Amino acid sequence: MRSLRRLTALLAVFLLGPALAATAVAAPSAAPLARPAAVQGVTCPIEGYPTETLEIMAPAAPGGGWDTTAREIQRVLEEGVVEQGVEVYNVEGAGGTIGIAQLANDERGNEHQLMMMGLVMVGAIATNASEVTLDDVTPIARLTTEFEVVVVPADSEFETLGDLVDAFKADPTAISWGGGSAGGTDHVLVGLMAQAVGVDPTQVNYVPFSGGGEALAAILGGQVSAGVSGVGEWQEQIASGELRALAVSGSGDANATPAAGASSAASPAASASAGIAPTLREQGVDVELANWRGLVAPPEVSPEARQCMIAVVEQLRASDAWQETLAQYGWQDYYLPGDEYGAFLTSERERITAILTELGLVA
Repeated sequence: MRSLRRLTALLAVFLLGPALAATAVAAPSAAPLARPAAVQGVTCPIEGYPTETLEIMAPAAPGGGWDTTAREIQRVLEEGVVEQGVEVYNVEGAGGTIGIAQLANDERGNEHQLMMMGLVMVGAIATNASEVTLDDVTPIARLTTEFEVVVVPADSEFETLGDLVDAFKADPTAISWGGGSAGGTDHVLVGLMAQAVGVDPTQVNYVPFSGGGEALAAILGGQVSAGVSGVGEWQEQIASGELRALAVSGSGDANATPAAGASSAASPAASASAGIAPTLREQGVDVELANWRGLVAPPEVSPEARQCMIAVVEQLRASDAWQETLAQYGWQDYYLPGDEYGAFLTSERERITAILTELGLVA
């Protein structure tokens, strides 16, 4: 089965060709939630669910945010939430649109299959003109949100964000930015930064990578001037001194109510970000942005199986192990289940398309 999936993914890459993946950030429509006091009460009508191995597709290369989140979910579920095993596998390419096509076409009705996804995929579907959209999957739950971080190698000539911005304004194309999929959350952050400092966003020299590991190698190897990713993705390298964090994309006021979609200043995301670097806004770049991630299932799963999937996610969310994971990676709890999540995805599609168009990333 796994060999067949890999072959399908490779064929999809061949057929689709080089595709842009896109997303936009700024502000989803609801503020992040505080830590849950308890499971919200969704019950599973299928006795013993999951009754076989639960599989989670990470539709990107190993080492990135989707992959890390999926593997942390796997770990926490196996440590005390489900009795059956959990398997994570990767289907990379085109901002997740290859993965969603595989989910919709090959896993239809599979009640033990989930896919990690997020803001990047919402935009990727638009920019790739994907025939498979989020209307073709089953929304399960939105899970997390986090701030972005701008980094340079430890030996970079850019000591501060001001140094980097000055060079960027002087010659936009001379500064290369490494991050996730073209048009994705990282790319959009750079576009918004460009817009905020008076640089034409279409002049941004952005180098996309299919996974966080590849982007990290390029930054450390000096192949790009600076890098952008979620705070949790490069915390270890920042702490060790390999990377220098210049700014985070969150709120600078610890008592402020965050913009919709940005993480609360009292949240794990904010506390993890606080000691890393000043915010963009604190340094004169008027941008605040957060990324979110969630889970979907294939089309045509039964209502009972969908309810069980949501119940499993609620047990995950209520566990101490998951709360520790949020704090470790600087992720904010941003839970929204089932149909509410489906409505959120619809609103995100409209919002993100408008932002990408404004930044010149979508025609």
